Formats: sequence, C-alpha cells, structure tokens
Amino acid sequence: MSQISVESKPAAKPKKSGSLITRFARQWDIQLMVLPALAMIFVFSYIPMYGVLMAFQDYNIFGGMAESPWVGLKHFKMFFESPEFYTVMRNTIVISLLKFLIGFPAPILLALMLNEIRGMAFKRIVQTVSYLPHFLSWVIVAGFVMSMLSTDNGSLNILMQKLSLIDEPLGFLSIPEYFWTILVTTGVWKEIGFGSIVYLAAIAGVDPHMYEAADMDGASKFRQIFTITLPSIMPVVVIFMILAIGNLLTAGFEDILLLGVNPVLREVSDVIDTYVYRIGIQNTRFSYATAVGLFKAVISVGLLTIANYIARRSGNSLW
Repeated sequence: MSQISVESKPAAKPKKSGSLITRFARQWDIQLMVLPALAMIFVFSYIPMYGVLMAFQDYNIFGGMAESPWVGLKHFKMFFESPEFYTVMRNTIVISLLKFLIGFPAPILLALMLNEIRGMAFKRIVQTVSYLPHFLSWVIVAGFVMSMLSTDNGSLNILMQKLSLIDEPLGFLSIPEYFWTILVTTGVWKEIGFGSIVYLAAIAGVDPHMYEAADMDGASKFRQIFTITLPSIMPVVVIFMILAIGNLLTAGFEDILLLGVNPVLREVSDVIDTYVYRIGIQNTRFSYATAVGLFKAVISVGLLTIANYIARRSGNSLW
C-alpha cells in the first residue's frame, strides 16, 4: 500500500497594515479629531512641567527662573521637618481614605438600586434629582450647607430642637469633630448621581438572557446582583478604582477651602492642596509650595503604578 506524503506548508505571515505614515494618511479624518485634545494636553499639562524646577531653587519673582539660585532638596527637607507636616499629611490621608471608602462604592450602590426600579417615570425623577448637584459649583453647595447648618434659623438645628435632641443650636461648622463627616457627606451627595452614570451604562450592557436563566433557576435579586451584575461590570469598577487610588493624596481643594473657612477647623481641614495654596499664593513662598506639590505628584504616580500592577493580575488594568 503506497503512502502518500503531505508536505506541510509554513503558516502564512499576517500582512502588515503599512507604515505609521500610511496608516495615519488612511485615517486622517479620525486622527484630525484627536489633534485638539493632544494640543490641549500639551499646552496645559506638559509645558507647565517646566515650573517644577522652582522646587529646586530659591525662586526670585523679579529675577525669574534663569537668575534664581539652585538649592537642591532644601525645600523638601523644610517640608518634612516643618511642624505642619504631620497635621497636613494626617488630614490628607484620613479625608482621602474616607472619601474613597464611602464615596467610591456609593455610585455603584445607587446604580444597582436604579437598575432594579421598574417604574420608568420614577426612575427618571430619581436620576435627575441625583445628577443635579454635580452641575452646581462648590460655592453654591457650600453656601447651601452653611445655611442649613447655621445656628441662626438653620434647618438642621431647627429640626433637632423640634425633636428635643438638642436644647440650643450647634455651630456644626465650628466644631472640629464634625468637619470630616460634613465634608464627606456633602461630597457624596454632590457626586453620587453623576458617578453612577458610567455604572448604569455598564449594567445596561449585561446580556439579559443571563438574568432570565437565573430567574428560571430560582435565583433571587440579590443573588443575581452578586453573581451576574457585579462580575459583569467589574472591569469598569477596577479601572475607576485604579484612578481613585492614584488620587488618594488629592483630598480636595474647593470643598475644604469653602467649608473649612473657620480658622478653628485648621487642625482638621488643612490638607496638601490647601496648604500649598496658603503657603504659595498667600505667603508667596513659591519654591516651597512647588516642592510640596511635586512631592504629592510623585507619591500619586507611585500609587497609580502600584494599583495598576495589582489590577493587571486580574486581567483589568490601564496599561
């Protein structure tokens, strides 16, 4: 019996899509749409990086950076040895962690609850009411909170007096023990609705046949949330968690500056951003403030890199 030999042919190599210039020319209309965004990032994000050199100089506003003497790490050492270092870092870390632990899961929970609402009219009303605070500036929000917590006809004090919880009005924004609670609660109320939009969009992309199969198997709504909804939107959650971890040292600026205007609250409200503003702008110590800001930026990049490395093991990462 004769044997038939079959020659194996080498696998065909995939054709190259052309050079970079060729691909750019082929997609010139799409690439052109990206140019304004790239130009904006270059002008407002990369060009100002030249200013970080002030952190290593004794900057003279009249002589400019060219004539300012170099001092190395002098301003970094001053910050680490300053009496405000412990207070600023403690407030920054505590407020950031509170905002992360409470503010990050809040939009996810709201999106899960909105997804279970079957009455579309009521759902739209809830969405509109929860989105609206995001479009209000912190000046308006801070004024609203100050008015509500005021000792003179403040609605919260009136309510607590009517319920016999207090005998006299309390100055909530002059008591340090209440500041973190007020700050975090206000921030969650302002951003929870807008933050839930992305998660609602991710939930809308879940295959409805999975829920139908779960119903046939007798799975409850809570069971479906934990076995279908949350695993399906987990890639989106991980990406936003990475970004949130990278901003852990960004405790806030406008909200703290406006709500913590009382000097009595300085001990619990002074964070890196407000400290840089006060030292750099009000006290004109530009080099020192730049060094503090650069320290925060380096730590934030490190946290972002570590969070992305950990998330990469789960298959979801930014890069």
